[in-house]
Amino acid sequence: MPPRVEIRNVSGFEGQEVVIQGWLYNLRESGKLLFPIFRDGTGTIQGVVVKNAVTPEVFERTRNLTQESSLHVTGKVRVDRRAPGGFELDVSNLEVMQLVPIDNPYPITPKEHGTEFLMDHRHLWLRSTRQRAILGVRHEIIKATRDFFDERGFTLVDTPIFTPSACEGTTTLFEVNYFDDKAYLTQSGQLYNEAAAAAVGKTYCFGPTFRAEKSKTRRHLTEFWMVEPEVAFAYLDDAMVLGEELVAFVVQRVLEKRRMELQTLERNVTKLEKCIRPGGPFPRLSYDEAVKILQGKGSEIQWGGDFGGTDETLLSECFDKPVLVHRYPSQVKAFYMAPDPQRPEVALCVDMLAPEGYGEIIGGGERLADYDLLVKRLEEAKLPRQAFEWYLDLRRFGTVPHAGFGMGIERVVAWVCGLEHVRETIPFPRMLYRLTP
Repeated sequence: MPPRVEIRNVSGFEGQEVVIQGWLYNLRESGKLLFPIFRDGTGTIQGVVVKNAVTPEVFERTRNLTQESSLHVTGKVRVDRRAPGGFELDVSNLEVMQLVPIDNPYPITPKEHGTEFLMDHRHLWLRSTRQRAILGVRHEIIKATRDFFDERGFTLVDTPIFTPSACEGTTTLFEVNYFDDKAYLTQSGQLYNEAAAAAVGKTYCFGPTFRAEKSKTRRHLTEFWMVEPEVAFAYLDDAMVLGEELVAFVVQRVLEKRRMELQTLERNVTKLEKCIRPGGPFPRLSYDEAVKILQGKGSEIQWGGDFGGTDETLLSECFDKPVLVHRYPSQVKAFYMAPDPQRPEVALCVDMLAPEGYGEIIGGGERLADYDLLVKRLEEAKLPRQAFEWYLDLRRFGTVPHAGFGMGIERVVAWVCGLEHVRETIPFPRMLYRLTP
């Protein structure tokens, strides 16, 4: 029995007969020759079926295949530098596991389809070469992120999905019934992560977060994944350095491991190569400096206002690397952000903006460690103190300076892949007015 192999590994089986299990991607006929292209999730390979070299049943079976029919294919691996991937499969036998009916064909064809059609068929659209490439890059980004923190002595701590209170403001909460009470889907694992940092020193959580934002921009999802490190005895500058190192590490890993996928996506890797070490620190701007730059570019932003998507794009156009903007006005940041001791009107916070107009990919900073000031900020934000008594305990018992940030996986995927819309960055996106498939 020939060995079953994945298409990505066929180079190790040159001249040998193997079995490939997968689906028909395409089929071309030329006289007594058939050229089916098979895919198995790891790659594609062109098969060659010669009429006189196989049984009449195998030839006709292959000839009558329909797109996305599932198959069990036996053949000999042969080098062909003209073929995609450099190898072909001389087919000797082909068994059909399920034939897609001719009268109900696979709906996604090589022709152009509208976005709504593709999103309605997202469960099938994932099979396309482009979407598989994006999934591969996303996988590498997540793996690289975990490796980065694991190799630096961080402890992964899983934080709750159900929470009793807001973390990032009360206007974007998804409320759910929780037995005889109510709860919310988490906006961030940060507050719980601060508790973990006081236990293990360096921690990170990695999971889904939810924002009920009624936004239809190319950068927003209602459900997205975020990695959030938190470090005890750390300050704003420590968070900025950690964020720089993480992003450079992730980009370098993708460039090392996923060049083929980036090529499929026609991504300009030269732009990404500028964002890896040893290129030095990323550019840094104070909020004050950023406002002046924006006003010089025609933005109507005034000091004290938060940046919108257009403002972030205008700023990122000035740099070919991610830029770190720090010390925003305290009034536009969350209650837990520490004020600058020299300028209490600004917070010790930072946002990292990706180049090429991809917006914020990291947001964080130094947390408020002072008990009395934290109580005051809770009151100013009109948040129920009872729900935060456990959080105040972290300041009652061994409070220390600590810092961290959140990095949105989907926005990083969009930037690294060069995608126009964040909806392609996650297998099944959740957006305003779209909950299926």
